[in-house]
Amino acid sequence: MLPLAGVRVLDLSNVLAGPFCAYQLALFGAEVTKVEHPEGGDLARRLGADKDAAARNMGASFVAVNAGKRSITLNLKDPRGKAILLDLVRDADVLVENFRPGVMDRLGLGYDQLSETNPALVYCAISGFGDEGGLSSRPAYDQIIQGMSGVMSVTGDAQSAPLRVGYPVSDTVGGLTAAFGICSALVDARASGQGRRLDVSMLEATLATMGWVVSNYLNAGVVPEPMGNENFTAAPSGTFRTGAGLLNIAANETRQFENLCDVIGRPDLPRDGRFSARHTRKQYRGELKTEIEAALAADTAANWEARLLARGVPVGRVLSVPEILAHPHLAERRFIREFETAQGEAPQRVTRAGLRLSDADAAPTSPAPALGAHTREVLAQLGYDAARIDSLHHDGVI
Repeated sequence: MLPLAGVRVLDLSNVLAGPFCAYQLALFGAEVTKVEHPEGGDLARRLGADKDAAARNMGASFVAVNAGKRSITLNLKDPRGKAILLDLVRDADVLVENFRPGVMDRLGLGYDQLSETNPALVYCAISGFGDEGGLSSRPAYDQIIQGMSGVMSVTGDAQSAPLRVGYPVSDTVGGLTAAFGICSALVDARASGQGRRLDVSMLEATLATMGWVVSNYLNAGVVPEPMGNENFTAAPSGTFRTGAGLLNIAANETRQFENLCDVIGRPDLPRDGRFSARHTRKQYRGELKTEIEAALAADTAANWEARLLARGVPVGRVLSVPEILAHPHLAERRFIREFETAQGEAPQRVTRAGLRLSDADAAPTSPAPALGAHTREVLAQLGYDAARIDSLHHDGVI
């Protein structure tokens, strides 16, 4: 069994941070029920590169983080919709939402109200800036957080910075932080019978992952600067041009540096006064990179990669997303899962968790659901008969 088997999660979130959080819980066995508005549901259903899929409310952005979940539709502004949510909360362990702070309270569905229905409920609210503070009422998207957190200021080089990271890193980190917090709170809730509310700030979650950069400023007074593909902790450590292709080299230790120089035919470099010590290699990193790239120009990135790995030098070619997804290593580890969908539609392909368990597979068991695909099933489990369900549908409650 997966570690979260038997845990029931209500996912009221939209787009990415919240859905990514709930997706991690689903991958580890939780029963995740996605609660969406009857009119359109999660905005991510209409996002992604495949416009035809987006037109069917099954956009690629939605598929990425919603496989393995059930979907029901509820109008939470209708008293009957609220009543149904309360019925669901009675048997739930976790509720995840990423509305602006105060929205759920105004609906009468905040933590204080829901904990009266289920004292053991772990309630996780994800927002851009958290519940309190001068920024708390601001709307927030990933790029806003990347810019305000300082991430963009250290991404790129002196000419190109500030740059956003090429994927929604703050949304993703916010979701991971929330999932970790939920699992921690569940341990206590199972032991004590008392849940709690989690206040996840995407801004703070992002800053918390910038440990070395933040610590260098807080404890050493060093203002971080954009260094492009260079590693501020060591040299030679960064991206290097070869005769064909780019190669990341991380010769962070002296022995690795010496082996690198031997392989590229420059055993003299470690004896050069500029490069003989760790601190001077960082000081003269530009000159060192010029010398190394001149040698690397004699062959391809793939060939250098093989030779350097054989000598224990940490290296890796710079690959595109299609190249790494097609790599046989990921196929051997069954990282991509494929699900057949409705006739005539392309199969859904999604990723499993970023780790493997010794005795189970942390991967989705079903494709991302159609909007409201499980509404009738879930309501029937709550004891609603067919006539009542039909009436709720007629009135737009579901």
